[in-house]
Amino acid sequence: MIPEDHPLQKLFVELVGRHYAQEIGLRDPSVVAYVAHLLAEFCEADQLFKIKNVAGRPLNDVGEMLLESDPIYGPAPSFDRERQVRKHIGDYTLFFTGMFPESINQIRLRRNRLENFVDWIKAGKESYYIVSKFEYFEYTPVAPLFAKLSENFEQCVFGLNQVKNELQEMQHPLVRRSDELLM
Repeated sequence: MIPEDHPLQKLFVELVGRHYAQEIGLRDPSVVAYVAHLLAEFCEADQLFKIKNVAGRPLNDVGEMLLESDPIYGPAPSFDRERQVRKHIGDYTLFFTGMFPESINQIRLRRNRLENFVDWIKAGKESYYIVSKFEYFEYTPVAPLFAKLSENFEQCVFGLNQVKNELQEMQHPLVRRSDELLM
């Protein structure tokens, strides 16, 4: 886990906060902090693939994750497991559709996958909505956050795409050079 005072975490809070406020008009500090933390967390590839099936194989197919989350007809042994997997689906789809939208089609072309039949935006939005309905006991404080993420999913994706664009510009040598000249 990357600590809150880590420079990477601070960079993501600044970028997400600015783009969410300017481009989509979303100025909710809890949403900004959550999305910034998600970006920092997913810098570690293990976090992207932390959901495993019953056999212990990491899941990287949204369709398989959806099946894994089903506590009635699927392998999820409890509603807590459903919440855990649904939260990850929301995070995973938000991250990829916002930061790497071009990769989604490449993923689908590699082989037959269940997610070929899944609308990633709908799956992410629905997953956050389901997580928001876990509004009792220890989940009470965070339920409203997931409701906001569900309601604003498409806007959050767009805002993340703007963050991605700025990060790409920051890496471009001409942009770096012009910043150096200004200083």
